[in-house]
Amino acid sequence: MHDDFDRCYRAVKSSDARFDGWFITAVLTTGIYCRPSCPVRPPLARNVRFYPTAAAAQRAGFRACKRCHPDAAPGSPEWNIRGDVVGRAMRLIADGTVDREGVAGLAGHLGYSARQLQRLLQVEVGAGPLALARAQRAQTARVLIETTDLSMADVAFAAGFASIRQFNDTVRAVCATTPTALRHQATARSKVRRDRGAHGPGTVSLRLPVRTPFAFEGVFGHLAACAVPGCEEVRDGAYRRTLRLPHGNGIASLSPAPDHVRCLLMLDDFRDLTTAIARCRRLLDLDADPEAVIETLTDDPELAPIVAKAPGQRIPRTVDEAELAVRVVLSQQVSIKAARTHTHRLLLAHGEQISDAAGGLTHVFPSVERLADIDPDQLALPRARRQTLLALVAALADGTVGLGAGCDWERARHDLLTLPGIGPWTAEVIAMRGLGDPDAFPATDLGIQVAARRLGLPDNPRALTEHSARWRPWRSYATQHLWTALDHAVNDWPPTSKEIA
Repeated sequence: MHDDFDRCYRAVKSSDARFDGWFITAVLTTGIYCRPSCPVRPPLARNVRFYPTAAAAQRAGFRACKRCHPDAAPGSPEWNIRGDVVGRAMRLIADGTVDREGVAGLAGHLGYSARQLQRLLQVEVGAGPLALARAQRAQTARVLIETTDLSMADVAFAAGFASIRQFNDTVRAVCATTPTALRHQATARSKVRRDRGAHGPGTVSLRLPVRTPFAFEGVFGHLAACAVPGCEEVRDGAYRRTLRLPHGNGIASLSPAPDHVRCLLMLDDFRDLTTAIARCRRLLDLDADPEAVIETLTDDPELAPIVAKAPGQRIPRTVDEAELAVRVVLSQQVSIKAARTHTHRLLLAHGEQISDAAGGLTHVFPSVERLADIDPDQLALPRARRQTLLALVAALADGTVGLGAGCDWERARHDLLTLPGIGPWTAEVIAMRGLGDPDAFPATDLGIQVAARRLGLPDNPRALTEHSARWRPWRSYATQHLWTALDHAVNDWPPTSKEIA
């Protein structure tokens, strides 16, 4: 989008927040880059340049605006709807892959050489993997500086910097101030930083920005209805769940608001902060583009009424793709309550115990490696589903099936469908909720068929699939809207069932 100067400049002149994250505005006369909705007076067109990412603007020598904090805008929805190598690379970078494994590790996940990947990213987003990771580290550092009492050395370490000098130089370059001055400025603006320290060590509280409209009842209601005791819970108006992260475990507490989500993270190791934030955003589908979805889906007169009733639906996703796949298999042909029971047994038998002083969470969902050691006789499942679960776990463990943040969606579907007991419904639900494919469509889902019938849409899977062509590329969001047409617990937030709440 950044190549369309006229469209971008119109968005800047109107301070249109819908375009935050889509592109960056850089002002030649000030050397500052901003988000499109920055409240300052719009610059003259001749003094403006547009970049696809904050990293590209930084690489061109611009520094971040201190008023609109462009690096804190919602992420570009483009990277969540693209299944090509650039989209996959951006999702992996957001998950912290470069910091953990370097550019070579990132390229290896994608099946490219480091040089090929550098060239592709440079052309598409104006910066290479290192620059993109550097911009992300700078944003993480700013969050920690402004919202915690960590020492600057601990902030640098947690944000992923290799040295204090690199940390200082990056903050000065991006924010045009020193880390200490940045903290003093945040303290002077409010007492939020000191108040947040009361949550205890290893804790950080922040706002996760989101594009409006945001129909949070749908995504939070679905997560609450499917919550597995011990791993997930609803408490004091927040959805809480445990996290298995690269350097330790954590707990996320997420509370929705019309224009943001309040996120409280309790982490064993602050090096996991960037990854934890990315996974919480992914769980709630916060980088979606609701305006594009609404525009397409309301063109269908049968679907338009339910879209208008609750615009801005998000897909209830996951913090761990392998976990989601296992849970989908456990939910085959059973009720949500039965699926929760099966998953809870698996959690207690194989999950890692965790301490939760603020609630009732007890376990982290087991890794694929732990599940690979399951004794089949301990699984209280029908024989066919037991075989499916074991085949899935084995394929995930040996890499036959890859479901990570940077996987190829179509290849993942193909590989899943080769496993015994996995059909189109299972593959499409995993693609939708696990992989984030915006165009997944589980046409054989019973709830979708019931909702389609009520709305006057075809309820035969084949006919409904043909009809759904007009919803592309947003059929996952059409699915979520169809689910909201049902009288079901997945649509209740806050939950009405005492068993959930």
